Amino acid sequence: MKLLTLLGGNLLRKPMRTCLTFVSLAIAFLLFMLLKAISDAFSGGVSLEGMDRIVIDSKYSMTDNLPVSYVQQIRSLDEVEQVTNMSWFGGYHQEPKNSFATYPVDPESYFDVFSEQTISAETLSRFANTRVSAVASEALAAQYGWKPGDAIHIVQDIFPLEDGSWTWQFELAGTFDYSPGQLLLINYDYFNEAVVGWAKDQIGWLVGRVADPTEVDATLRMIDGMFENSSDPTRSTTEDEYRRRFASQVGDVGMISSMILLAVFFTIILLTGNTAAQAFVERVPELAVMKTLGFSDSSVATLVLAEAVALCVGGGVAGVAIALLLEPGLNVNLSGMIGSFDMSGRNVADALALASLLGLTVGAYPAVAAKRLTIVDALRQG
Repeated sequence: MKLLTLLGGNLLRKPMRTCLTFVSLAIAFLLFMLLKAISDAFSGGVSLEGMDRIVIDSKYSMTDNLPVSYVQQIRSLDEVEQVTNMSWFGGYHQEPKNSFATYPVDPESYFDVFSEQTISAETLSRFANTRVSAVASEALAAQYGWKPGDAIHIVQDIFPLEDGSWTWQFELAGTFDYSPGQLLLINYDYFNEAVVGWAKDQIGWLVGRVADPTEVDATLRMIDGMFENSSDPTRSTTEDEYRRRFASQVGDVGMISSMILLAVFFTIILLTGNTAAQAFVERVPELAVMKTLGFSDSSVATLVLAEAVALCVGGGVAGVAIALLLEPGLNVNLSGMIGSFDMSGRNVADALALASLLGLTVGAYPAVAAKRLTIVDALRQG
């Protein structure tokens, strides 16, 4: 208890310095959790529900469209159980800040391919049979307070209507379960009918479910071979590989995250180490008095080391706690772009272990110096 009292008193002897160091550590570990979650979202494997899914995209660029006729051609293959078309719609709701993923899709085939996204039969029927309808993920509808029958206005920045207007209006048919967060689906038939002429009869990409997952590579080669000599050749991949390829468009996310974290923690080690060394120098006379009063060399060294570890672990815990509090909101806003944004238990454990290691590293030198400190030299130095 005596050592704990001394520990608390010593940490608070310079409140401003301790507070600034604590905040710096908390920010560093907040960044650690955020960057690890982003890296995991890009590099994580596909879910069990999607192990048999493939993506058919333009061979030369993700931004190139494909003819809508490809849907029926691929669907006719025995090796393909089902296929659906998707396109990036873009735009925003009311204000530019209210942007979310929106796809024109064929209602029935979409929910057949993405069977893990559950929708009621009644809602699916309304979506399929009402051309101007849309369905929203439960999280998206809850955020904006949308109810079935509400009019949803999306201001476009890519696809104008045929009459030149940039504002599209849809009727909400209902909601569906989409665990990553925000997503709006609109009826492709209406999109194709109402969009400006140059965008008609085109799709962004196709997602299919293969009949035999063990033969997925052969199926991919077959599909690409069908369109190899056409004006719109394809490049087919598994869903997992497609996501990795998309991430590579902005670089190696894992390496970028690691470099940022390395720079952050290198700076934090220097700052925290300097703080610990400065605090030790200021307390040399006090340590000598403690040894005079009967504290052993090991006790004094343990106290100095414990102060560094407590500060680093405390900052780490604060940073991790802030990250966990931010997780639900970030998951809702980022899931449409990078997939599920989750703070895993493993990352939490890694952060706390790193905080402990950081404390031991910056506290090792002052602790050893405190242990070797002689009473005479310390009093003379004071």
